[in-house]
Amino acid sequence: MIAIRPRSVRSIALACLLVLGVSGCGLSAELDRESNPERKPTPTPTPAVEVPTRAANPPPSGIPTHSPSVPVQEGQGCPPSGLRFRADEGDAAMGLRAMGLDVINCGDRPYKLNGYPAVTVLDASGDPFPGVRTVEGTDKVFMAPEDPGPRALTLDPGESAHAALYWRMHNQDGVYLRVAVKKGDDTVTVRPPYALDIGPENILGTSAWQPSAEPSE
Repeated sequence: MIAIRPRSVRSIALACLLVLGVSGCGLSAELDRESNPERKPTPTPTPAVEVPTRAANPPPSGIPTHSPSVPVQEGQGCPPSGLRFRADEGDAAMGLRAMGLDVINCGDRPYKLNGYPAVTVLDASGDPFPGVRTVEGTDKVFMAPEDPGPRALTLDPGESAHAALYWRMHNQDGVYLRVAVKKGDDTVTVRPPYALDIGPENILGTSAWQPSAEPSE
């Protein structure tokens, strides 16, 4: 009888395991070839990613709903005064807010002006915003540009003048502006494209009327 050493038994067992492993791999490869003869790699499933949808043209957040009972100046046509006002979308930087105000001579005769616009900020109900004080000039509004100062202007039909409004950011919004070319004149109410986040106990600085850089539409 031939004696079998323990090391030889372990070697034989290891060889059998290797053979079985190779055979298993070969069988797996053969089955794969039969199910996928062109040897195209099986694509890895990609988890579905749900893309959130957003409503078209969402309304700007934080802007109060205006009251339909507040009469505002029409955007088209020319009022009996021959003057039409327009506020722009405004600008913001480091807590400073700015908004342009234009007056257009839509009448048929020249109009003279000299000085500052008269402006009152109104809330969503059309009432004066509590505690907001309007001043001529910009020196009381921190970081506001220097006011160029008043000058005499004559607006021929179709011409316009421009003034700027400045204030510091606050947490409540004024929705409307009650405006006139100067104090004592008849006022109209306009609604800017965006509310003024001016809040109570704040100051609205105004620059003097200046010729518009571009002709009005």
